[in-house]
Amino acid sequence: MAVKSDRWIREMATEHGMVEPFVGTQVRDDGCVSYGLSSFGYDFRVADEWKVFTNVSSTVVDPKDFQQEAFVELKAAACVIPPNSFALARTVEFWRIPRDVLVVCLGKSTYARCGIILNVTPFEPEWEGYATLEISNTTPLPAKIYANEGIGQAIFLQSDEPCEVSYRDKRGKYQGQQGIVLPRVENGAA
Repeated sequence: MAVKSDRWIREMATEHGMVEPFVGTQVRDDGCVSYGLSSFGYDFRVADEWKVFTNVSSTVVDPKDFQQEAFVELKAAACVIPPNSFALARTVEFWRIPRDVLVVCLGKSTYARCGIILNVTPFEPEWEGYATLEISNTTPLPAKIYANEGIGQAIFLQSDEPCEVSYRDKRGKYQGQQGIVLPRVENGAA
């Protein structure tokens, strides 16, 4: 596997729709957490849709029986995550991953330095959709996250050969997701 460069990412995004909308330069406006194409990755943005975890109902977090009422939904330019809690969000960008590519995502250092952790599972070969993001506030204080600004970086790893079975082939349960998607369990497996 090889890490792909900005040149490859630009070509795949503009000619094959791998990242839409695609921002071909690093946007670093004053007061904005940067986003767009970087040297060996793509800094993606968080949309303005949020599901903020609240434990008003003393809910147990169970991936096999996730309770919608455990979240407060909002659409806003920023989201305040309570202390020691988390929010779900989605990327601004829609992704179409090639059959010979695996994408690994990491949080931006600006947020990491504030105790904010981004968790995103790898984008498997031939997965497509808006990525659901889990943003954790590990601090004892409320934490603010800004919509339409950078939240994480996608790193593209290309194999020497395409995979035998892609995410599309196995009809993955999160294929084509459009919004913030809660956990799903099919056939007794998470």
